[in-house]
Amino acid sequence: MKYIIRSLKYFCYLILLLVLIILALVLTGFVEADLSKMFVNGYDSLWQIALIMLFFALLYPRFGFSKRTAHLYGSPEELRPVLVRVMEGLGYRLEKEADGGFSFLRRSGVSRALKMWEDRISISPTGAGLEVEGLTRDIGRVVSALEATREDV
Repeated sequence: MKYIIRSLKYFCYLILLLVLIILALVLTGFVEADLSKMFVNGYDSLWQIALIMLFFALLYPRFGFSKRTAHLYGSPEELRPVLVRVMEGLGYRLEKEADGGFSFLRRSGVSRALKMWEDRISISPTGAGLEVEGLTRDIGRVVSALEATREDV
């Protein structure tokens, strides 16, 4: 279900971005305001563009979100201060703690909006260390920062 919601959000985001680009082109006079003249196939281009955007929106959650393991060991109680310090340094705040796991959200409302409110980083202890789950482009930074603090634990 989370996958479908993320796909729908991304689809709406892509449509909004396309509308803003077309609006900017029309307002600056680069293209005519008539959609039938704006695109080669006229109004048929709209469903073709929507279909392409749907394809990308369905792929995005598969590649945009992932899990990685940070090799940081200890009990959740020992790791909590380190996790909170590192995540606050990266611009996140602790959302909740449950079952030894932690959930962090971006502090900045603007940053959260630009990420379509899909900015949650979940960290849970596993046998191999800490499993970090969230946006692929963010968890690399988080895992690197956590592993750099290994000496502090």
